[in-house]
Amino acid sequence: MILHIDMDAFFASIEQAINPRLKGKPLIVGSRESKFHTVVCAASYEAKALGIDSGMPSAEAFKICPNLEFVAASQGKYIWTSQQIFQLLKPYNFELRYASIDEFQMDLREHPKPQALAQKIQQEIFQTFNITASIGVAKNCLLAKLASKINKPNGITVLTESNLTEVLSKTPVKKIAGVGEKTNRVLAELGVKTCLDLYHKNSGFMEENLAKYGSNLYLSLHSLETFGPGETDSGPKSIGHSYTLSRASKNPQFIRAWIRLLSEMVGQRLRQQNLVSNTVHLWLNSPENGNFNQQKTFQLETADGYEIYRRAIKITPKFGLRTPRIRAIGVTCSHLLSANYPPLFKEEKRREELLKALDKINSRHGEGSIYPAIISIAKEN
Repeated sequence: MILHIDMDAFFASIEQAINPRLKGKPLIVGSRESKFHTVVCAASYEAKALGIDSGMPSAEAFKICPNLEFVAASQGKYIWTSQQIFQLLKPYNFELRYASIDEFQMDLREHPKPQALAQKIQQEIFQTFNITASIGVAKNCLLAKLASKINKPNGITVLTESNLTEVLSKTPVKKIAGVGEKTNRVLAELGVKTCLDLYHKNSGFMEENLAKYGSNLYLSLHSLETFGPGETDSGPKSIGHSYTLSRASKNPQFIRAWIRLLSEMVGQRLRQQNLVSNTVHLWLNSPENGNFNQQKTFQLETADGYEIYRRAIKITPKFGLRTPRIRAIGVTCSHLLSANYPPLFKEEKRREELLKALDKINSRHGEGSIYPAIISIAKEN
């Protein structure tokens, strides 16, 4: 069985945990420091209850709630917390992997008491970070992720053979990861409205109406999934992070901010494992246009988050005047090599020393108050 941990309103919850004055108040985290001229990166549950959510212009959010609390995003703070949660989970001794900056997955195999284990993890995360997580357990990653959404916030849902039919019959099909607005409309026209409706469809129906995506979705829903023994020991083949926005956005600054954040996460993980990469893969998902996948191999290897970001931007599609809405974003580095050689040029050496110093300071102090200046520039422009 797979256990999926989904942090609740992650960025906003971190800000509320750090500043008790914000507890219980509607709060938004903005991608830039100008509170009326930015986009909502994250919203607290108090703000969500008012209809405010990610991707919304901040000016619109303040019209809904003039007394809204505002905090400018601090990427280093969120990256550090994500990494510390990952370290907290390691001693449980299950195969463990990131699903995104605020989601983690564990392969429980045949653990006899998944509910009790989920409660223990939930309590430890809250006691350590003063933020909550929702947890889902099921036979595969897709259903476990779905289960983690059912009782948010701070809930636990374990899907078993005995309760699967009942739970799926009450859950709208749009709750399944990857089922965007366009797919949801297609399924609704076919009479598929709940997750159970979809679960009962055979592979032929799925492929006929949703092509290759339908075949993959069928397999993801019905598979018995494990992470594979020795996956971690053999060394990673790639390192990546992705994030699904709670609401699709076509704001270029908002989308670039997320690519920047994910690139920084990838860069930090590369440096932690003493690795470099010369291949960057960018994935964008649009409810209207489906998936965009592009990768490019560059001459020089890197573990610098800013350089990874620059390379990802280079392969971003040129949409022109008809920019589609983007719902999910992923940045991955592959062709990994050991970073056991010194930099060749003075500029590279200075940059490497700067990154080492930043990693050391952020690791020691934990709140990501010091990070590469380029992040501040990206937030302000």
